[in-house]
Amino acid sequence: MNPKLKEKIIESMTSVLPITLIVMIISIVLVPIDIGTMAVFLIGAVLLVVGMGFFQLGAEMSMTPFGEGIGATMSHNKKVWLIAIIGFLMGTIITISEPDLQVLAEQVPAIPNFTLIITVAVGVGIFLAIAILRILLQVSLSKILVFFYILAIIASFFVPKSFIAVAFDSGGVTTGPMTVPFIMAMGVGLASVRSDKNAASDSFGLVALSSIGPILAVLLLGIFYTPSDASYELSSLGHVETTKDAVYEFVVGLPRYFSEVAVSLLPVFIVFFIFQLLTRRYKGIQVMRLVIGFVYTYLGLVIFLCGVNIGFAPVGAYLGSTIAISGTSEWLLIPIGMIIGYYIVKAEPAIQVLNKQVDGVTNGAVPAKVMNACLSIGVSISVGLAMLRVITSLPIYYIIIPGYAIALILSFFVPKIFVGIAFDSGGVASGPMTTTFLLPLSIGACNALGGNMMTDAFGVVALVALTPLIAIQIMGLHYKVKTSTEEKKEKVRREDKIVVLEEAWYA
Repeated sequence: MNPKLKEKIIESMTSVLPITLIVMIISIVLVPIDIGTMAVFLIGAVLLVVGMGFFQLGAEMSMTPFGEGIGATMSHNKKVWLIAIIGFLMGTIITISEPDLQVLAEQVPAIPNFTLIITVAVGVGIFLAIAILRILLQVSLSKILVFFYILAIIASFFVPKSFIAVAFDSGGVTTGPMTVPFIMAMGVGLASVRSDKNAASDSFGLVALSSIGPILAVLLLGIFYTPSDASYELSSLGHVETTKDAVYEFVVGLPRYFSEVAVSLLPVFIVFFIFQLLTRRYKGIQVMRLVIGFVYTYLGLVIFLCGVNIGFAPVGAYLGSTIAISGTSEWLLIPIGMIIGYYIVKAEPAIQVLNKQVDGVTNGAVPAKVMNACLSIGVSISVGLAMLRVITSLPIYYIIIPGYAIALILSFFVPKIFVGIAFDSGGVASGPMTTTFLLPLSIGACNALGGNMMTDAFGVVALVALTPLIAIQIMGLHYKVKTSTEEKKEKVRREDKIVVLEEAWYA
């Protein structure tokens, strides 16, 4: 086995193992799960580990250098309007390729899939162009975020209530395993040609702004489409009794993901081919490495999505519904959801890409371990709030408005680089694991309790995208205070040393 691939698979195993053990413990102590379903879940976990390993290696070999190459090439172009158009086209194409968006589109049947996908893709394209121009023109990220989030909150008052949660969810699902490596690398490439002190901090924020576009676009779409008749079909397994039946579920489902991921990746590969043809940026061995990276990315996404959708989603829905209607209190959903949320974010493939990029850009000042801890705490709180909404039918406004207000106020007091990292991390945390496990968990519980799924269950993705913004910026405040304290101590030490030297001189 390729040593690098082996390393990635081992990393993936450490991420997926905790959530697997938690589900197994719940199945023994609280919610009995039949052997067939558990076999499907465990096979899904194995595929999750292998798929994430292939994907991470593939993203490192292809999507990251490709994104950096496009970003750096765009920076050398003096025509701002051309840079904006290229950013729009790349954002639209990469979003259409995003598997998470396909999942969301299928969950909102009142709107045609193609209509929703194109709407969201155009929203990302427009805001990626805005994000690129922000880097080139060195505009404050905090001010832009404040303006557009206030605009989104205002716009939400003019659409049906049952559409609001779906709109905010769309901002999270569009920044998944395909878009994040590419968009973040593009930001690094754009900032790499600058030598000013803000270049590193400005390399972040593209994902953050790209997440706002879909929210505004889908809210606008809500004026024309009312999802009151929309329904959600709970994920379920077929007749599974033996290990043979369990394996059969994956064998039957695998061809679907081979074709879906191929269709998703094809536009990206075509853009790479055209880019290479026009710029000749990559030489022979680099081209080969990029192509192999695309193959790894393809295989990784196929295996990952197959494992998640077939093995994890049905179990998530089953756990949610069974816990809600069990003899014990439905309030157990909150602590159980928080525990699952704490560990599930570690299994998001794009999180690993973000953590390594942050560690590299900050030269270790923000270690991946600390980032993981902050994100886990943030997502844990998110899922707890989502379960609270399922139980109490608490309107999402009561969480979204104060949550974003706190995040946006903090953005004016923390170091600039933490603002970009925080708002990027929000979109990254809400990836395929959230969409295919936490959302079914929330919907399963809501369905069992007889709640309104469109208003009470949807929104979990939006909440997962919200709390990391606050958690990472609090980490930034701590970092700022710690750095300031150390600088003061160093200044005192220097002054004391000067005094000693002066006394020695006069003596």
